[in-house]
Formats: sequence, C-alpha cells, structure tokens
Amino acid sequence: MPSTSVETPPKADGVSLSHGLKQRHLSMIALGGVIGAGLFVGSGSAIAAAGPSVVVAYTLSGLLVMLVMRMLGEMSAAYPSSGSFSAHAERAFGPWAGFTVGWSFWVLLCTAVGLEGIGAATIVTGWLPGTPEWAWVALFMVVFCGTNLAAVKNFGEFEFWFAALKVGAISLFLVLGALAIAGVLPGTDSPGTSHLTDFLPNGGEGLVIGLLASVFAYGGLETVTIAAAESQDPVKGVAGAVRTAMWRIALFYIGSMAVVVTLVPWDSPAVVEDGPYVAALNRLDIPGADQVMNVVILVALLSAMNANIYGASRIGYSLVERGQGPKALGRVSGGVPRVAVLASSAFGFLCVLLSYWRPDDVFAWLLNTIGAVILVVWIFIAASQLRLRRRLEREAPERLTVRMWAFPWLTRLALAGMAAVFVLMAREPDTRVQLCSTGAMTLLLAAGGYAWQRARARS
Repeated sequence: MPSTSVETPPKADGVSLSHGLKQRHLSMIALGGVIGAGLFVGSGSAIAAAGPSVVVAYTLSGLLVMLVMRMLGEMSAAYPSSGSFSAHAERAFGPWAGFTVGWSFWVLLCTAVGLEGIGAATIVTGWLPGTPEWAWVALFMVVFCGTNLAAVKNFGEFEFWFAALKVGAISLFLVLGALAIAGVLPGTDSPGTSHLTDFLPNGGEGLVIGLLASVFAYGGLETVTIAAAESQDPVKGVAGAVRTAMWRIALFYIGSMAVVVTLVPWDSPAVVEDGPYVAALNRLDIPGADQVMNVVILVALLSAMNANIYGASRIGYSLVERGQGPKALGRVSGGVPRVAVLASSAFGFLCVLLSYWRPDDVFAWLLNTIGAVILVVWIFIAASQLRLRRRLEREAPERLTVRMWAFPWLTRLALAGMAAVFVLMAREPDTRVQLCSTGAMTLLLAAGGYAWQRARARS
C-alpha cells in the first residue's frame, strides 16, 4: 500500500479554483460554523437524557473536537487543499484512503443538505400553513445552488452575514442568561443552583446518551479548512481559524448549555417540545421568544445548506482532480466547479424526495448509513496527522506553521477517545444500527478504492 506523499495537482488548488474568499469571510465562516443547527435543534434530547451533566458531555466531546481541529489545521496549513482531510489521507496512506473518506463525506454532506432543507421548510410552513414543504425545499435549493454556481465570493458573503446573525443571537442569549442567573435582569428571579442539584438524574447511561448526541452536534467545523484553499492567504486563514477554535467551542456550546440547564429544569417538557433555547427565553418572559428562535434556527439551517453544498462540491471536485471520480465533476468555469455544485444539489434534493416517497426503508437506510461518518472522518484525520507530522519534520519542517499540541501523545489520546465513542455507540440499540450501516459503507468504499488503486497501478 503506497504511503509516499501525494500532492494534489495544481489545477485543483491553485489555478482553476478562484481565491475569492477574503480573510473576513474565512474568519466568520470559522466563527459561525461552530453555531450549527445541531446546537439549536439536537441539544434538547441531550439535556433530557443527561440532565445538568450535559455540560460534562459537551465538554468531553468539545475537547475531542478541539484536538481534531488542531490536527486538521496542522495538515491544512502545511498542504492547503480543497480536498482537505481527503487529500491528507491520500498523502498519508495512498489513494484508497482519500477515496474512502472523500466519498463518504460527500454522501454525508449531500444528505445533510436535504435534511436541512426539510427542517427549514417545516419552519416556514408553520408560518405559512397550507404551502407545500417540498416547494420551499426546492426554492432554498435553487437559491443556494445559484449562489454556489456564481463566484465563490457570493458563498462567502452569504456565510458572512448568516454567521454574523447566528453569533449575534447566541451572544445575546448568553448575556441575558448570565444576567438572569446573577439576579440582575429586571423582572426575573435568579434560580440559583436549584436546577443543578440532581446533576446526574439518569446515571451513567444518561450521560452516555448525552455524550453521543453532543459529539454529532459538532459536525461541520471541517468546512473552514476546505474553504481556506480558496482564500487569499490559505495558511494564515487556517491558522487563525484553528487557534480560536478552543474559546469558540467553550463559549458557544459549553457556555450556552450551562445557561440553559441553570435557568430551566432539565426534565421540563418544554426543553424537548419547544427546544432548550426557547424554553430558556420563555423562562425570562421575553415576548415572542419562540418566533425569534425560529428565525435563528431557520438561519442556521439555511447557512448549513449553503455551506454543505459548497463543501460537497469542493470535496467532489478534489476527488475528480485526483482521478477518483467522474471527470465531468471536475469541469471548472469562472473559478467554480459548477458541475460538482449541480450534482451535489441534485443528490440533496433526491434525498428530500426519498423522505416523501420511501420514508420507512430507503430514506431510513440512508440516514443510518451517514450516522457515524463524521467519526470515520475524524479517525482518518488523526491517523493521517500521526503519519504526516513525522514526514513533515523530516522533509519540510518549515511547513509546520500550526503544530499539534504534545505530539504524538494527544493524537493517540484523541484516537482512543474516538474508539471509546465507537464502543459506546455499539452499546446503544439506535446508534448500533448507524454504526453497522456506516461501517458497511466505509468498508465497501475502501474495497472499491483499493481495487481502483491496484488497477491504476497495473495500467
């Protein structure tokens, strides 16, 4: 199995793709990428399972994500590439690895585009009852497919303002929550620590469920390393995004979970039914809190759609440029891989149609298949960094502008943490199905990639 350095052809990363993203775009993409739909939508079930100990769950998974982002940042600063971790895996282990992780992530992103479109359409039809959901999804898909077909700076501008709104909303929530907890918000009595006394209400099992839910809420942070390849200064952009990852995760995820469980009883039905942020704002007697949060969640979902179409198109394009996919996806015009954008959007809309046509078999199978892909990606990132770091120290130490902390011990600790998450998933009936389905897809892609690699070597 080849392990020599595999450079992405110049066409993929420096000549054909434009460099239209400015540093402000990249900074806000990195900042807003932390605040995803998973934080607003998925955290309610984690709180219901883990209670106040959800703060511990988000802290543990947040530490793991910080290590992953640091490793990815080290490789992306050394080798800026639109293929990101897929290109790094190919450099470390050979084309089969890049093929496996690249196409599995492409399927994940395209399916997520469809899911986010459905979620956004559900919110809009709540405001405009009687309008068909599929029509709203189609409208969103056309809009964001159009922004991604145009110059990359359009994607950057959309994400800049989406991220600014998300950051502003979550920052305001944190300020109001902190004032209420301190007892200085007019018209609100501080709950003190009364809601934190039953810290582990469902025991270790509840904490495990909360931990698994929190791990997958962090998905999407990888987009910034994909976008960095089209920025004006890729190395500086990656370095800046990675170095601020720690305080962003601590503030937005862990901080907001601490505010919610302090203000609202963990077993309140509103935490799941209305969502934790709406429940907390209602506790503060803020008029129209539910609609305000619906607007913020809608923005988060649309932002994720936009970012995932972009990420899927660039991953697909990079795979084709490395000879690992249909050549048509590699066509570029105006500095944009437009065929890859169209293909990624079409796959996403196909997922939407499957949710209506075959919700109980084909669509359910697809959701299970992508259930643990992000963990597979993280394992490839850690394993690739473990190998490439040693190679860089020997051959090009000047490229190590971002360095993984306490190498190789923290890399190995991260791999052990990922293995522990896999074990925990295998223990839970729902996540066990996802683990098996994702494992089957990964093995199938790995076998196909390895067969392609051997056939290419013989020819």
